[in-house]
Amino acid sequence: MGDADRHPPPNAVIRNAGWCRACGHREGKGVVMANRELFGGGRRRVIPWLFLLPGLGIYLIMGVGPSLFTTVYSLTDATGLRGLPISWVGFENYYEFLLEGARSRDNLDALVRTLRFMVLVTVIQFGVGLLMAILVNQKLRGHLVFRTIFFIPVILGAVVQGLMWKLFLRPGGGPMDTLYGWLGLESQFLAGNNAFYWVVLVQIWANAGFTMVIFLAGMQTIPAELYEAAAVDGARGWSLFRNITWPQLTPAVNTNFLLNIIGSLQAWMLFLVLTGYKNGTQVLGYLVYAEGFGKQGTGSFRQGYAAAASVVLFLLVLLLGMTANFVTTRRERKYLS
Repeated sequence: MGDADRHPPPNAVIRNAGWCRACGHREGKGVVMANRELFGGGRRRVIPWLFLLPGLGIYLIMGVGPSLFTTVYSLTDATGLRGLPISWVGFENYYEFLLEGARSRDNLDALVRTLRFMVLVTVIQFGVGLLMAILVNQKLRGHLVFRTIFFIPVILGAVVQGLMWKLFLRPGGGPMDTLYGWLGLESQFLAGNNAFYWVVLVQIWANAGFTMVIFLAGMQTIPAELYEAAAVDGARGWSLFRNITWPQLTPAVNTNFLLNIIGSLQAWMLFLVLTGYKNGTQVLGYLVYAEGFGKQGTGSFRQGYAAAASVVLFLLVLLLGMTANFVTTRRERKYLS
């Protein structure tokens, strides 16, 4: 067999460039020749990049553009009202937000409250969604009905979700207030000191169905043979979950972990609908809205200041997202490598 029989012609597409086992000749030239046949040589090689330019331009304008504009806006005293001049103030908005007097303390309280909201929602929603997925995955009678019921709150939207619970928890005649009255109890619900925790409850109720669906999808991809082999070895119940289900759910666990963190940090509309601008319940997301578009009952429009708060929130989400991604990547390598 000659070289002509062992090697393909130069214009053939060779998928795995490397060394020929038969004679030790380099095969990578075939890939280069195939590319030249497809796009041509010289200036024609830039044709694929020209096709990418429109999409890249749209991404830069629609994706990166607003972020850069918000960062620049945060360095001004813009109000968003037509006709009013805009002045350059540098980092004054950031200084006021983080370091200046009682206002900065309120903002830092909102930052801490945002982190507390994130931890509570992420942990509890993660556990509730996992339990719901395990229940639905048992294939019991009516499991399709329960799966639908569990997922319905997800499709309602934050405004409808908040309005439903606001009416349900309404003091002075609401269903929950009536039930408390029958039990001899009393609570102000969303108007009281525990309003923050009621919002946590509503956030979990509204999104646990989405967490359940991701876990359920992961469970239904686990081969039944793994459970059968473990059962032959005497594994039951918790042992099956710990040694088979949990490791195999690693992609779903990581996905839910990241989505719960990011979703809880971005949740602010429920606070708007349920409590309004109420001390003790503000989180950073709602603070941005209140400052940029006017607090309830005031004419305050400080969009430059709100842009600075947005940048702080963005950096917080970025930092926590990257940390969570690092942790989940290491976990995935541990279980799936």
